[in-house]
Amino acid sequence: MKLVILDRDGVINFDSEQFIKSPDEWKPIPGSLEAIAALNQAGYRVVVASNQSGIGRGLFEMATLNAIHAKMHKMVAQAGGRIEAIFFCPHPADSRCACRKPKAGLFEEIAARYHMDLSNVPAIGDSLRDIEAAIGAGARPILVRTGKGAKTSSNGDLPASVRIFDSLAAAARALIAES
Repeated sequence: MKLVILDRDGVINFDSEQFIKSPDEWKPIPGSLEAIAALNQAGYRVVVASNQSGIGRGLFEMATLNAIHAKMHKMVAQAGGRIEAIFFCPHPADSRCACRKPKAGLFEEIAARYHMDLSNVPAIGDSLRDIEAAIGAGARPILVRTGKGAKTSSNGDLPASVRIFDSLAAAARALIAES
């Protein structure tokens, strides 16, 4: 089974310093929905691993997060793709949970759900914490320059093994070409 793990905000959709708090605020990055469809067509199962501390901070309710994800699922489907599952951490940054990236808990949940080792699974994110979580779970970290990615790549603190692409679409093209 081919699996790819995507961060949400800054990878699939535009990010916001004020959080994405409603379906109206969720706007896809151009080419990202088509990239998911292309990954699916190449045999990849696509899952999302995302910190959603807005829930723990009381900025929005679970019903709102579900509505945001319903919009995302619908728009991906309209582009011909499918996100198989969404794993998220609802806890605020100061919690001691094991699921908030940069910890690997969400990735461990994915490995358990799919009964697989993540050692060859690409994990695409836009922040150092995405990369650290992927490495912590043994996945293959990929950084995109959308969202926080341009700043993250220019900070110079990424491990040499991290591949960097301009967007999810560019990363998907590379993964498909290699598969």
